[in-house]
Amino acid sequence: MTKITKTLNLARINVSPQEERKLDSVFEYMEVLNEVDTEGVEPTSQVTGLQDVMREDEIDESICSGDDLLACSPLEVENRQIKVRKVL
Repeated sequence: MTKITKTLNLARINVSPQEERKLDSVFEYMEVLNEVDTEGVEPTSQVTGLQDVMREDEIDESICSGDDLLACSPLEVENRQIKVRKVL
């Protein structure tokens, strides 16, 4: 019994013999990759060098108050909330 067959049996996953051969070849390639000497190589989580851009939240006083926004809604307002049609 191959490693992949044993793994598929343990996971109770049924695959065709063709799919099993493909998965077996993937596992074989992973064994080849495990032989690569990675001593001293720093792990990478991404390779583009891009970083998240963060900024502080700022309060913009030019935005209307909640009451002003509710007043301009063409939809019915109930309990300070705009009523919308049911989605589901």
